[in-house]
Amino acid sequence: MTNVEELVKQQAEIHGHKRESLMPILQAVIRSERFLSEEAMVAIAKELDISTADVYGTASFYTFMDTKPKGKNIIRVCKTITCHMKGKDAVIGALEDLLKIKLGDNTSDGKFSLLQANCLGWCHKGPVMLINDEVYPEVTPQSAVEVIQEYLKQK
Repeated sequence: MTNVEELVKQQAEIHGHKRESLMPILQAVIRSERFLSEEAMVAIAKELDISTADVYGTASFYTFMDTKPKGKNIIRVCKTITCHMKGKDAVIGALEDLLKIKLGDNTSDGKFSLLQANCLGWCHKGPVMLINDEVYPEVTPQSAVEVIQEYLKQK
């Protein structure tokens, strides 16, 4: 049994073996593995006795449930109309230039992923950037670059 299968079994013991347990189990796998692999989704489907398509459909519906490997630091820029009007495209452009990647990609060293999110809940402070669990409100292209440069100094 692989680590992800063991994790799924442990989470099913905690949360239950019913369809209602899907979200907390998906969230636990994301916390542990940083994304939902095909192997994880198959294990969850078997454990809950639901289709793999149901697991994938649920996971792919939510912005924060990644089904592809992501970098160590996941940068999400809000893409709502409010953040758009306040300059989120310039922020994304500055991040793409700094990291040498396009929106949706990972850096070659695996340190960063650059994504958009439907809403980060900070419309009054847009544009907003989220790195992992840290919120950065009212970012400008320059301040976004400065934040990332601090992450680049970390090992």
